[in-house]
Amino acid sequence: MNRGLTMNVAREGDGFVAHCPELDIASQADSIEAARDNLREAIDLFLQCAPDDELERRLKDKRNGSPQIL
Repeated sequence: MNRGLTMNVAREGDGFVAHCPELDIASQADSIEAARDNLREAIDLFLQCAPDDELERRLKDKRNGSPQIL
């Protein structure tokens, strides 16, 4: 099943922070593109390692509004 996830990117100091609120995963980098790519990698690693019940708990706890595809 495909799920859309939200990605928020904000400037923080000299860099950028990318955050996925549904999974509560964040990443940072010097550019928007790098922060986005780092977040995608972090999400991929989480999805490979997290138990199914943890994934479902996070999605259930954090779901808000209509999701956007990363």
